[in-house]
Amino acid sequence: MDKIDQKSHLTVGVLGSGSFATAIVKMLTENCKVVHWCVRNEFVKGAIELRHHNPTYLTAVNFNVKNLAITTDVNELVSACDVIVLATPSIYLSASLDKMTCDYSGKIFVSAIKGIVPKVNDVVAHYLRNEFKIGFRNQAVIAGPCHAEEVAMERLSYLTIATVKENQQILLDLFSSHFIKVNSSTDILGNEYSAILKNIYAIGAGIASGLGYGDNFTAVFVTNAIREMEVFLEGIHETPRDVNESAYLGDLLVTAYSLFSRNRNLGNLIGKGYTVKSAIQSMNMIAEGYYAADSIFKTSRDNKMETPIIDAIYKILYEEKNAEKVFQKLTTVLN
Repeated sequence: MDKIDQKSHLTVGVLGSGSFATAIVKMLTENCKVVHWCVRNEFVKGAIELRHHNPTYLTAVNFNVKNLAITTDVNELVSACDVIVLATPSIYLSASLDKMTCDYSGKIFVSAIKGIVPKVNDVVAHYLRNEFKIGFRNQAVIAGPCHAEEVAMERLSYLTIATVKENQQILLDLFSSHFIKVNSSTDILGNEYSAILKNIYAIGAGIASGLGYGDNFTAVFVTNAIREMEVFLEGIHETPRDVNESAYLGDLLVTAYSLFSRNRNLGNLIGKGYTVKSAIQSMNMIAEGYYAADSIFKTSRDNKMETPIIDAIYKILYEEKNAEKVFQKLTTVLN
């Protein structure tokens, strides 16, 4: 893409109107005069314009609507922007981008999606490359421990943006503020896969809690999970990385322990005896880890990886195995 020297020259847009999308819009309004925002439907658009906040998610976040250009048309969003942040749940991404008929060459697509795209059973980075010919030079991934609810309260949070070096400073300047600190990385696939894996492990931490396991066990569980994550990432994309950095370990910790974590909450319900189906239906937000577990398990199996935690979560979620018995067996291989 043509080099963009100053953030003031950038036009930036967000696709999605859930909690994390709303938090990202809040982040961007700190530095951008106008943030373009493609929301789900006309009701959401009208509600934000009238009431100055998202009617469903993070309702306490108030926006100056003069700083927003709200649309329901993905082509209008993409045509207007140099940088497009994808922040829909993974299961809805293809439905949105399949409508994209405008010229998107040279634009940067930033994925804030922490899940597998069902249409292609693959990560967003591969989906963009294979379906839309958007190469890694025009991609970025947002990772790190950053719950939308804490962003809404302007509690200090840390993001990692993984992209090619040429785009790093542009994106760091866009997202940095007094409550958001941003680090850079070039490990696009590693950051994306780790953001997916931590959701699966968080379901496991929740199951353990629901079953009555305590903090001692959870600490061992998470310790084993980060080691297993390293095995998986090296098997998928071998490159120098330190999984103890916040984009990997930090995101795993907050998702496994925080009461804001929808994946942990899903697991907690299952551990308490809910069926998987009833647990999912009882939640008003999507737990990405459920949808990702199937694909990640198959990837691990196909690559002959040793991933006992992923295997255990898959058995509970997709083979309807008894959670208590699966965890009893899992405890014998953790250390």
